[in-house]
Amino acid sequence: MNTEPTLADADGLYEKLLDAQRGLGDEQTRLFTARLVLLLANQVGDDRVIEDCIDAARRGLD
Repeated sequence: MNTEPTLADADGLYEKLLDAQRGLGDEQTRLFTARLVLLLANQVGDDRVIEDCIDAARRGLD
């Protein structure tokens, strides 16, 4: 799993994510997030990397 920044325009991408969720209710936001995660996971295409990312994202949230 690569944790080094690789995005050319991270701030622009963050703004696009916020814009995509603007006006959505809580349930729609959860559905959008789930759909986006599944689409991105499919692009990664490596189960082990995705599992590592899931573990890293969960770490420290308890």
